[in-house]
Amino acid sequence: MVISIFKAIAVAGTVSGVAYYALCLWAARWFFHKRRFAKRDGFRPPVSILKPLCGADPNVYNSLRSHCIQKYPEFEIIFGVSDPEDAAIPVVRQLMDDFPELEIQLVVCSQFRGANYKISNLIQMLPLARHPYVLVNDSDICVGPHYLQQVMSEFQDSRVGMVTCLYRGISGKTLGAKLEALGISTDFIPGVLSARQLEDGIRFGLGSTLAFYRKALESIGGFECVADYLGDDYELGRRVAAAGYVVALAECVVDHHLPDYSLSNYLRHQLRWARSMRDSRPRGYAGLFLTFGLAWAIFGIIVAHPAAWAWSLLALALVFRFAMAFTVGVGVLKDHQLLTQFWLIPVRDLIGVGIWAASLTGRRIVWRGNQFTLENGKLRP
Repeated sequence: MVISIFKAIAVAGTVSGVAYYALCLWAARWFFHKRRFAKRDGFRPPVSILKPLCGADPNVYNSLRSHCIQKYPEFEIIFGVSDPEDAAIPVVRQLMDDFPELEIQLVVCSQFRGANYKISNLIQMLPLARHPYVLVNDSDICVGPHYLQQVMSEFQDSRVGMVTCLYRGISGKTLGAKLEALGISTDFIPGVLSARQLEDGIRFGLGSTLAFYRKALESIGGFECVADYLGDDYELGRRVAAAGYVVALAECVVDHHLPDYSLSNYLRHQLRWARSMRDSRPRGYAGLFLTFGLAWAIFGIIVAHPAAWAWSLLALALVFRFAMAFTVGVGVLKDHQLLTQFWLIPVRDLIGVGIWAASLTGRRIVWRGNQFTLENGKLRP
């Protein structure tokens, strides 16, 4: 009797997971259509790029330099650090020497304006921005030369208050980094696209790009409103959408350079990220167990071996799982690392189930060497 119940659970879980993979494939079609028919009518408003920094991330010079070589008529870059001895400061000084024609500022943000240090820096940087549009992205993001054109063109629709964009992980040599990159391309981004389809639009932001019309940002209370939130990107997008503005997804995809995580650091980072998502979207996060199609199919093999139907379900799950991974990872994100690392997807999926289960309880996280407790998405010492 118990085995029969387990078999039924395995079948139901696999079928729901395969349905989710199909949803992600359908959602990817929308992005292909957007990329093909993207409008570029010459809307090029002046923009202030805000780059909060904390230490020297992998590939930091090239990542920051990529923002200096934009094919865009008018922009400024404001870098902000909280520590006057921060390791990123010499890199910024080098950029100032290499691009003397650009408007580049370096700001030491000496005040602490909330538990989220990045947002604390942004609160102090924003008053120095001169332009009606501001763009924020993480320090480890590397962009193409037409990045600003592709992002800012979304604001030609006067309803748009914020623009975000997709990203791919660029991994190093460690297993932890490779698993992180795989998770971004074959799990997280497919989830973003499927959420957009189910909710008929984006109602959150991604740290890879948060571009704002300043009036929209001011309407939600500025960066101060998320000064204590871990998932600041999600919260900012949610609040902009709730204020009646459209959150647009740009056609560009940027690079996120990953550190060489050890396996233990990878697991800690994933657990922090998972708990952040749990607090940001509790109902959606609880429902993720319905998306673990491959894991459920493997569970079916365990409880029903050597039944032919169990192997058939596993084959079906593998076909849809890899179809979704390659369609989004390679087709949408142009993540060519996936071509050599795809065999790790089942490993990553099984680890993902464990992370999901572990994240359902506990509120302690470690972020940039500091320990916090999460309370309704907010950071508490």
